[in-house]
Amino acid sequence: QVQLVESGGGLVQAGGSLRLSCELSGRTFSLFAMGWFRQAPGKEREFVATISWSGDTTSYADSVKGRFTSSRDNAKNTVYLQMNNLKPEDTAVYYCAATQGSWYYVESREYDYWGQGTQVTVSS
Repeated sequence: QVQLVESGGGLVQAGGSLRLSCELSGRTFSLFAMGWFRQAPGKEREFVATISWSGDTTSYADSVKGRFTSSRDNAKNTVYLQMNNLKPEDTAVYYCAATQGSWYYVESREYDYWGQGTQVTVSS
């Protein structure tokens, strides 16, 4: 059974940085493309970033492009989301997700496995 566990959320001032981590267990990590999504109060869950199984290909939402970077360490079964220059509008619960595939995926419905989420709060 695939399990995803996120960590690294917290409270940070605008302009600050956080790095989220998500560890996958239960299956071979390199089989999975990984995604990051977020959901703010009263809003629908939205795509943030995705990374292919090899880490060679990434894609980002326009709202985070140039500020967020996703990477992965297949030896550690972990995907990361480095978030720089954070803004109050980045406040949300952040989820990592996994799906088996050879490319990258931006739609939440394409993902089979989800983590429990980690809260990111950016104060102004």
